[in-house]
Formats: sequence, C-alpha cells, structure tokens
Amino acid sequence: MGNRVLKGRPALGSTVEGYAFVCPTSIQGWSSIDVNTGVVLEKGHVHENESFAGKILVVPCSRGSLGWSSYFRKSHLNGVGPIGYVFTNMDSKCGTAVYATNCPCVCDFPPEVDPCKEIRDGDYIRINGDTGEIEILKPAQA
Repeated sequence: MGNRVLKGRPALGSTVEGYAFVCPTSIQGWSSIDVNTGVVLEKGHVHENESFAGKILVVPCSRGSLGWSSYFRKSHLNGVGPIGYVFTNMDSKCGTAVYATNCPCVCDFPPEVDPCKEIRDGDYIRINGDTGEIEILKPAQA
C-alpha cells in the first residue's frame, strides 16, 4: 500500500519533508509566539510551550491581527521558523507569511479535505508547493 496523498492548491514551490505541527485552531499571532525560539506561548493552546522550529506548520488559516505574518517572518529570520506551510484556506496574512519566508506551501483544499484532520501531529510528511500534493510518508506513532 502506498503513502497517503492529499491534494490542495500549490502556493509556493519547491518540496520539503518534515514533521507536521498541526494546530486545528491556528496560532494567535500577538504575544503568542516567541520569535527567538519558535515556541507557542498561547495559554491553553494544543502546543503551548512547544516549538514549531524546523517543522511543517498545518493550520486552517491565520488568527489574529494584521501582524500575524510578521511573527513567522521574525521566527524564520531567527532560524526557528517552520520549514513549510499547509493552510486549509489561504488568507492574506498566510500569503504574506509564505512570501516573507519563501517556504514551500500548499493550501486551499476542497471542502471534503481538511488537512488539520487528515494529517496527524507528528506525521512525517512531504509537501510539494509546485504540484499542491502532500504525502504522508510516515504516520506518527500513536
């Protein structure tokens, strides 16, 4: 049996592999990200006190103020940002984050495909920003 493949819209190439950091409610931008460590500071967040550094961020869309994308840009400049992005639905703040970090991105999935449910936290995945494909290479250990 082959690896599971999800298809969205290609937003920015190329291809990157890494562990999924799935946030079903996204991450609040303002004061909820430590841009020096990539750690989520948001109280009660599923990943509170965990770092997205070197992982592929999987979120439904942005959440918070217009500065949301700047937190990911600053994290990226500090070497602790995500290495790729998966957005269920691209919005302007997500687009700005992708553009500012130049990281591969797949987005805008059909209604029947929710990457925040289809991809489990810790799955090892490959995203192809040129074709819009996401391949689940190794499922996370239960």
